[in-house]
Amino acid sequence: MKSRLKPYILLIPVSLILLGIMGVGIINCIFQSLGYFEGIGLYNISFAYYKEVLSNPKFISSFFFTLNIALISSMLATILGVIFAYFLSKDKFSTFRYGLVNLPIIIPHIIVVLLMIMLFSKTGFIARLLYNIGIINDPSQFFSLVSDKNGIGIILVYLWKGVPFTAVTTYNILKNTSDKLESVAMNLGANKLQSFIHVILPLSLPAILSSFILLFAFSFGAFEVPFLIGPSTPKTLAVEAYLNYISSDLTKRPIAMCINVILSLLSFLLLMIYNKIFKKIYNYKI
Repeated sequence: MKSRLKPYILLIPVSLILLGIMGVGIINCIFQSLGYFEGIGLYNISFAYYKEVLSNPKFISSFFFTLNIALISSMLATILGVIFAYFLSKDKFSTFRYGLVNLPIIIPHIIVVLLMIMLFSKTGFIARLLYNIGIINDPSQFFSLVSDKNGIGIILVYLWKGVPFTAVTTYNILKNTSDKLESVAMNLGANKLQSFIHVILPLSLPAILSSFILLFAFSFGAFEVPFLIGPSTPKTLAVEAYLNYISSDLTKRPIAMCINVILSLLSFLLLMIYNKIFKKIYNYKI
């Protein structure tokens, strides 16, 4: 009994700190989203603000904009990362190459955003270069990826870290996969594409799904990238929540908390799905 309880006892100090810091904030967020905000004289608890948020066309537009960015960036990063990991696993292991793949992961998003502004904005290097060589008559004619209403710049920034993250995660599975399985499939008449789809891909599926869920959860709730290079309208949900929170009109604070609760619930749901996939990864034997 003591050996079973010991891990939980050791976790008590950290748990108390986390509950003290995060628990108070979460409870306060939930109460404010329900309309209880003593600072401005709101004491009636109801779901009125949730109804207001969910029926607001601006919120719906922001939701689908955020969903599109998260889905497209996560899917592209997963597909490109898996393909890259497959070719990487076919070559002899190189510490330099492996470190090079990991390099984009450790570079903060803010650095990539600055590079995006310097290169792909209307006043960036590429726009000035095209103007100087006479391809465009004015830098303002350049198709800027900064503040683009389709969010292409945001997606590219997410791909910068998403592709190598998926590649590294999948590569760790593929490098331990026996080449004999693929050879057997090819001896039975399958080509390389068929052996990849029917043999390699199913073996890597747990890592692929977990990578996709993590990337989707991050990009869906991320704030700094869409805030810095996102369009003025529509905005992502995280930016909408932030702008409502810092508004001088304190009656918008419950709306910001409603958006935060919705984002948190979705993240919690994705975490549960990820935990199930994570267990499959460790229970899986090649």
